[in-house]
Amino acid sequence: MALDHEQRFGNKNAARPAGNGNAARGRKPAAAQAQAQAQAGQAPAAEAKPRGDAKPKLQVQKAKKLRLRSPSQDIKNKAQKLKEVRVDLNEIEPVRLQKALSSSGVGSRREMEEWIEAGLVTVNGKKASLGDKVGPQDKVLVKGDQIKLKWPDRLPRVIMYHKEEGEIVTRDDPEGRVTVFDRLPQAKSSRWVAIGRLDVNTAGLLLITTSGELANRMMHPSFEVEREYSVRVLGDLTPEIMKEMTKGVELEDGEARFDRIFQTGGQEESANQWFNVVIKEGRNREVRRMFEHFGLTVSRLMRVRFGNIGLPPRLKRGQFYELNAAEVAAVMKWSNLTVTGGKKTGGQRRGSPRKPKAARSE
Repeated sequence: MALDHEQRFGNKNAARPAGNGNAARGRKPAAAQAQAQAQAGQAPAAEAKPRGDAKPKLQVQKAKKLRLRSPSQDIKNKAQKLKEVRVDLNEIEPVRLQKALSSSGVGSRREMEEWIEAGLVTVNGKKASLGDKVGPQDKVLVKGDQIKLKWPDRLPRVIMYHKEEGEIVTRDDPEGRVTVFDRLPQAKSSRWVAIGRLDVNTAGLLLITTSGELANRMMHPSFEVEREYSVRVLGDLTPEIMKEMTKGVELEDGEARFDRIFQTGGQEESANQWFNVVIKEGRNREVRRMFEHFGLTVSRLMRVRFGNIGLPPRLKRGQFYELNAAEVAAVMKWSNLTVTGGKKTGGQRRGSPRKPKAARSE
């Protein structure tokens, strides 16, 4: 029942970038809004004061959820059983204090480290220090308040989001730009973690989960999970250059190469050509820099697959789809993790995707 994205949502039908038409609609500019309030005799709404030099946050339109057909009763039953799976808290291994606090939504890991060093965190009545580990039975206080730590004792959540250009993958932007976390629903009992980043000018598939272990499995270079991008290139990309790209080229931060590159569209006489590239690491702007190395310009870049999850054609820009429990379990199995995020014994999963069964879209 997991996602058959290679066959159903996969590369042959990968969505092409469309015009940027998802700006907020029907919203008055702030100045016009204030003027209208003044004419109506109303006091203008108080603006939130930014922290430090940070710019005030813009009002953000929430992403729309992609609706799918209701699955079969067998799938519903399986999903319900998976939701009810729980791990005995006594079997959970202790983790570093800053990781436990961050995973519980208290703040970023770096911020938690600063608070621990400042003496603002205690564990079982004693002042904590960096390197301390905590488990489910420990009592943790931050600035005098007891924290209810969250533990990976159940199936995590996973969201597929079709990121638009102009959005950034971060939680707090000093420039006040729109972030993907502003657009997506809040995780009430956990903290969302982005599986890999996309730069501000790159669109496409972004996976977000509540499982730090799943994120690490899919992002860490040692697991060599494939990322596939659809690229519109301005310039003459010859077969010789494509061959060099798969052999490897030297960039300023080390050697880089594409595992595969193939043409997918565009007229031969056109200045712009479409290609798909597959890469197994996520260095900053690596795909763009590979083309720039040969004097080629990337005029559009879009991620269409991450690991065994492809971007569904029906998932339009600014939309998200939350995987059901059976689909999440299949992703965890593919990543060689238990349904609750524990590490399985045996070999690790490589980057070649399997083809599980897919949910039907409307």
